[in-house]
Amino acid sequence: MALSPRLEMRQGQGLVMTPQLQQAIKLLQLSSIELAAFIDSELERNPLLERAEPEVDPFEDSTKPEHAEQVDLDVALPDLHPDLSAAELAEAGAAPGMDWSKAGSGRGGEDLGQGLDIASPEPVSLVQHLEGQMTLAGFTPEQRMIGAALIDRLDDWGYVRVDLPDMATQLGCRLAQLESVLRAMQSFEPAGIMARSLAECLTLQLKDRGRFDPAMAALIARLDLLARGDLRALQAACGVDGEDLAEMIAEIRALTPKPGAAFGGGPVQAVVPDIYVARASDGSWLVELNSDSLPRVLMNSRYAAQVGKAARGEAEKTFITECAASASWLVKSLDQRARTILKVAREIVRQQDGFMAYGVSRLRPLNLKAVADAIGMHESTVSRVTSNKYISTPRGVFELKYFFTASIGAADGGESYSAEAVRHRIKAMIDSESDRDVFSDDRIVEVLRASGIEIARRTVAKYREAMRIPSSVERRRRLAR
Repeated sequence: MALSPRLEMRQGQGLVMTPQLQQAIKLLQLSSIELAAFIDSELERNPLLERAEPEVDPFEDSTKPEHAEQVDLDVALPDLHPDLSAAELAEAGAAPGMDWSKAGSGRGGEDLGQGLDIASPEPVSLVQHLEGQMTLAGFTPEQRMIGAALIDRLDDWGYVRVDLPDMATQLGCRLAQLESVLRAMQSFEPAGIMARSLAECLTLQLKDRGRFDPAMAALIARLDLLARGDLRALQAACGVDGEDLAEMIAEIRALTPKPGAAFGGGPVQAVVPDIYVARASDGSWLVELNSDSLPRVLMNSRYAAQVGKAARGEAEKTFITECAASASWLVKSLDQRARTILKVAREIVRQQDGFMAYGVSRLRPLNLKAVADAIGMHESTVSRVTSNKYISTPRGVFELKYFFTASIGAADGGESYSAEAVRHRIKAMIDSESDRDVFSDDRIVEVLRASGIEIARRTVAKYREAMRIPSSVERRRRLAR
């Protein structure tokens, strides 16, 4: 058979992803912040698109969102109180400053800032703070170059996690010169900055306070003993009595392990819920979209007609036609996105009604397939909808993916348990233990199996370690102190 190039025509069927369909799929997985940025770019690119300003009717209830549906639940839930564990406290950040442009004088309600454009100063970043101190330190141009390279390698906590010999080779300077600049910059504010490890960070802060003595140096060298709570071995290593060791530990706890975190790495984006869930007067759940996070855009048909009549060449007519089609498709895609999110959220609330009413202890095992089959969608569509979307519930604000948890079988073959609910029960058991009654992993397995949850010991250990709960031996030692 001779091999030669030739042309053939074949007929077949296939699924083609048009650019419009790809755009619609992309819109589904965007968060509200990403969607707002995308809409802004489309408004700049497409002259036929414009932002629709909402018309406020003073006689209409403005609290009712545009896309809202009520979920009627036929499931009768028992009247019991949830076992809610105490929420972990987040690290306290800097208190927000007062907006003086809106502050009143307190005399007759007059506004002191009226007619004045008063802007709050921009917060100083860690890089700017260190660069300013480097200027005042009187560094030579070569030292400033080395200092700028060190600042460029800082992480968000204020640590310099680099290999100094490799860095000296990259910069083409002597290692001693690099170490000299680093030591000089470690004296900058805040104390502990430019450290290469936690031990060095604490050492710098203790030296700044004049509290770095041989006993404290021995304590810093054995931070592993402090982490394990082995105070007897730590007391022997430091050569002090119990009272002195307690004071030294109190000093260590008063230090800042992350000196650069106070400056932050940039503006923090607050989580804006995409869906709100509230209890209706009849006991059902009201699921509604957050109208503030829904972009409102429309195509200016009148302007499109005017521009279309004024178009002269084929290129201009083609451009106007493409812009009109793109604008129309975008408006439809945004409406379809809102309806799809609401449909998925309704089903999640229906499936997790026990969580809405009683908390995490009533969370049910759920996967993407169960939701997709219930609403007649593909699993990939549900996955995109639940990505980067948040829902505000009576139990707090959660990501939609939070409600999809693995299942743990029941000992009697009944309904399975959610993995998140089992983790909640493990944490509640450990929180309630005393120094005389500490739950080991084996005993936790026995208690859970007695209540109908079939679980392995390694699974309990995995959940405990994921929640950063130490072993029963370490917990018993801490409770005994």
